[in-house]
Amino acid sequence: MRLRDRAGWMERAPPAWAPDGMMKIATFNINNINKRLPNLLAWLTRAKPEVVCLQELKAAGSEFPRVAIEKAGYRAVWNGERSWNGVAILARRAEPVVTRMRLPGDPADRQSRYIEAAVKGVLIGCVYLPNGNPQPGPKFDYKLKWFARLNAHAKALIAQDVPVVLAGDFNVAPTPLDIYPSKSWAKDALVQPASRAAYAKLVKQGWTDCLRDLHPQAPMFTFWHYMRQRFERDAGLRLDHILLSPNLAPRLHKAGVDRDVRAAPNASDHAPVWVTLRD
Repeated sequence: MRLRDRAGWMERAPPAWAPDGMMKIATFNINNINKRLPNLLAWLTRAKPEVVCLQELKAAGSEFPRVAIEKAGYRAVWNGERSWNGVAILARRAEPVVTRMRLPGDPADRQSRYIEAAVKGVLIGCVYLPNGNPQPGPKFDYKLKWFARLNAHAKALIAQDVPVVLAGDFNVAPTPLDIYPSKSWAKDALVQPASRAAYAKLVKQGWTDCLRDLHPQAPMFTFWHYMRQRFERDAGLRLDHILLSPNLAPRLHKAGVDRDVRAAPNASDHAPVWVTLRD
């Protein structure tokens, strides 16, 4: 069965996006949704994205703050995990139509790192790629295997010829521009040649990296470690990405990073990344 026929999501999607004819899609590694819930709600109220991909919920399914999210005007689908991981998709004034709860390719992998749903005629894949540290070792091997599965699934999505967004924390700084000048991260899994090659292979399928496409020379950092005043020094990395399928890329209008969210008290170590698409 072709993806466009599954659950009838394209036929059920509302024809309109936001009242201004735009669709704002964001991704945010929240780094513990219950601990950062006030931060998340304040940002949702101010930024008003139509779709939000969340990562690192650090909450079991029953611990997800559904009531608070719904009071803020969003419906949600999520795949929780108590200790780490966990992903969710929020939709403003819409009900996400779930198409997949896990990344295909390894039925034995139970880590909550991928969820997929359709919102208003666009298929949204929320990604939380493994960190991979320490490397070399089993965790880095798992990262690369997971990346290979993601690339295979992404290729299949493009072949379906439906509008797709892949958004989330990919745990890779794709190029030297995506990390502040430093040698301290040289052995980190986030910047290894194999990690960068896997991301480059993904993009070469035809995906548009929105931040880099619209800001080709700016660092556009999305993550700053809590240690050593790295946010205050702007010693950051670009780890959070929003990718558009080839048939959706012409609708790209704007893209940015809400850095001020990282500066708030009790903040996540990531800042939200967002794009706006023309209807």
